[in-house]
Amino acid sequence: MNPDLAIDLFKTTVVFALYVVAPFLAATLIVGLITSLIQSVTSIQEPTLTFIPKLLTLSGLAILLTPWLLRSLSEFTVTIVTRMGSLGH
Repeated sequence: MNPDLAIDLFKTTVVFALYVVAPFLAATLIVGLITSLIQSVTSIQEPTLTFIPKLLTLSGLAILLTPWLLRSLSEFTVTIVTRMGSLGH
């Protein structure tokens, strides 16, 4: 097994994981900032008010991005399994 190839596979996997999670993190960050701004302007300090908008945003985004996620994950899986086949040579 070539250590350079194994490190490259690991690096590719980590970068791909960040690529897949980035839309969800960005949407959660934006919704969290907006709800925090609204809470500070209205002086309502209820911790559960930030949870529901984030949950709805993540649910809606998961439904919208499902085709892209499935396509990306299947292409990545095929690529990684193909590259892992060359590890034994």
